[in-house]
Amino acid sequence: MKQNEQTGMIYTAFSYFLWGILPIYWKWLNHVSADEILANRIFWSFWFMLLFLFFTKRWKAFTSYIKTSLTKKKQLLALLLASLLISANWFIYIWAVNTDQMVEASLGYYINPLVSVLLGVFILKESLSKAQIVSFILAAAGVLILTFSYGDFPWIAMGLAFSFGLYGLAKKMIKVDSAIGLTLETMTIAPLSLIYMGYLYADGTPSLFTVSWGTDLLLMGAGAATAIPLLFFSKGAQQIPLYMVGFLQYIAPTITLILGVMVYGETFSMTHLISFMFIWIALAVFTGSRIRFARKRRREAKLSA
Repeated sequence: MKQNEQTGMIYTAFSYFLWGILPIYWKWLNHVSADEILANRIFWSFWFMLLFLFFTKRWKAFTSYIKTSLTKKKQLLALLLASLLISANWFIYIWAVNTDQMVEASLGYYINPLVSVLLGVFILKESLSKAQIVSFILAAAGVLILTFSYGDFPWIAMGLAFSFGLYGLAKKMIKVDSAIGLTLETMTIAPLSLIYMGYLYADGTPSLFTVSWGTDLLLMGAGAATAIPLLFFSKGAQQIPLYMVGFLQYIAPTITLILGVMVYGETFSMTHLISFMFIWIALAVFTGSRIRFARKRRREAKLSA
C-alpha cells in the first residue's frame, strides 16, 4: 500500500472511530433535551467552522462560493434540503442515544449504505447488480425479523438511514469542499437554532448558562465534536479508494453497538442477533461486490493506460 493510502486509511478510520464513540458525548448531556442539544450543536458548529475556515485560509473560497453558486435556485434548494436532512438525522441520533436506543441507532448506520443505493435506483435511475439485489433481500429479512418479533417497526434505524441517504443525494448538487459544505449547512439553519435558544430563555427553561459550567462547555463543545470527525474524514477519504471508505464506515456502528450493549446495558436478544446476522451478511455481500467492481475498474484502467 502506498504511503498516501496508508495515511488516508488512518485518517478515515480515526474519523469513523470518533463517530462511533460520539454517543458517549451525548450521554454526558442526557440531562438536556435532545432539541436543545441539537440547537446548540448547529449553532456552535457554525461558529467553529467559521473559525476553522479563517485560520486555514479558506475564507476567500467560502465567500467566493456564496457569491457564485448560491445565486442559483437549485443550489439554494439543495443546500436548504441538505441542512434540514442533516439536522433531522442529528436529532434522531441524539434522541436515540439519550433514550437508550443505541442498538437500533447502530442498525440505522449499518443499513445506510444499502438505503443509499436504493435511493439511487429510484431517484437517479441507477441499476442494481445481482449482489446488490441479494443484499437488499437479506437486509429486508433482518428488518422484518425485528419488526414481527417486537411488533414495532424500527423507525429510529430507518429514520437515520433514510435521512442520511437523502442528505447524500442533496449533497450531490452541492459540489464543494466538505468543510465549506458543513459551514454552509449550519449557517442555513443556525438562525432557527438561535431563535429556538432564545425561546428557551424566554420560557425560562434553558440549560445553557443555567445548569453548570460543565454543561455549558459540553453544549458549546458540540460544535467541535461535530466538525472534527468530518475534517479527519475529508482529509483521509481523498487519499483512499471509494471501496475502502465503504469498508471502513462499518467501524462507527460497530463501536456504537458495542457501547450500547456492553457499556450502557441495552438489550441485545437472540432476535437482535439473528436480525443483525442477516444484515451483516448482506453488508458482506454488498461490500465484496463493490471491492470486486473497483478492482476490475482499476485493472481496466491500467490496461487502457
